[in-house]
Amino acid sequence: MSLVSRMSEPAIEIENVWKIFGAHAWDALAAIKAEGLSKAQVIERFNCVVAVADANFSVGRGEVFCVMGLSGSGKSTLVRHINRLLDPTDGIIRVNGADVTTMNPVELRALRNRQISMVFQNFGLMPHRTVRDNVAMPLEIRGIGKTERWDEAERALALVSLGGWEDKFAHELSGGMQQRVGLARAIAANPSILLMDEPFSALDPLIRRELQDQFLDLSAQMGKTTIFITHDLDEAIRLGDRIAIMKDGRIVQIGSPEHIVARPADDYVADFVSGISRLSLVFAHTVMVPADEWQALNGSIPPCAPRAPHTTDLSGLVDLAVAHRKPILITDDEGTLIGVVDQIALLRGIKGNGAAA
Repeated sequence: MSLVSRMSEPAIEIENVWKIFGAHAWDALAAIKAEGLSKAQVIERFNCVVAVADANFSVGRGEVFCVMGLSGSGKSTLVRHINRLLDPTDGIIRVNGADVTTMNPVELRALRNRQISMVFQNFGLMPHRTVRDNVAMPLEIRGIGKTERWDEAERALALVSLGGWEDKFAHELSGGMQQRVGLARAIAANPSILLMDEPFSALDPLIRRELQDQFLDLSAQMGKTTIFITHDLDEAIRLGDRIAIMKDGRIVQIGSPEHIVARPADDYVADFVSGISRLSLVFAHTVMVPADEWQALNGSIPPCAPRAPHTTDLSGLVDLAVAHRKPILITDDEGTLIGVVDQIALLRGIKGNGAAA
């Protein structure tokens, strides 16, 4: 299923969600809405901290939605509202159409045990339990018999390449293997939604890359709706169908990796993406000049000009430009000419301004 069709079926909906910590949170929120107080003014006047400010987004079924920002931006606080580990000060949170904010304790336990699994940075394994028992624990809580839950645990461990390690204990595993156990535990519960709070950030770069690859494979196989929290833009771009960037509790931009890199919403986002290579992230449909506009400025289309689909990335366009030294004709999915990438458009796309911005 394409991302466009998935987005018509939201699994998670966040509407005007605020989280303000402090004894006078409601008074602070009323003053923010009435007077537009800044975060610093809220601290000074009410001794309250604005952790999440008026968050709005939806996540489609099967989508990997990355939320990223620096430490203190509010990303981890935000994700903990989805399974109501934290209660919002204001706003609505829907999971599979049900308003989480109105759920009673019994309904919340069912939500956490059956619909949502969470993977933390610190693994959260029980040291006195074997790997198999750690993975099977959510099923044990449901009252599922030992044989069935062990079968499910072994299936999940095989998916994360830990078959044969079932009888080991956490202290016998490396950090990367422990994180795989945490992921297997989430998978074994068979939730429709995964919440992943910086699960790979404590790992060495090579192990982190390996687990990212494994997560991408599992995501493609299982189609789970995932909210993935990270402070690493490279990780967000690599894993996410879309990315939300947070600053001081607010979401400042939401978009696909290409959209975030090619069209940063403000200087803050532009600083974030300034070190990211655009060659594999920005595509012909973003940098091209519409065909009629190009012809109006330059005359007829050059004979024997190379053609490329609109999904060709900048790296592919550079190769064509070097090989042919002519403007590149860009076609849609049916092969119809829709645009032209000439030298100026290509250089602007690589640099990140002008037509590409």
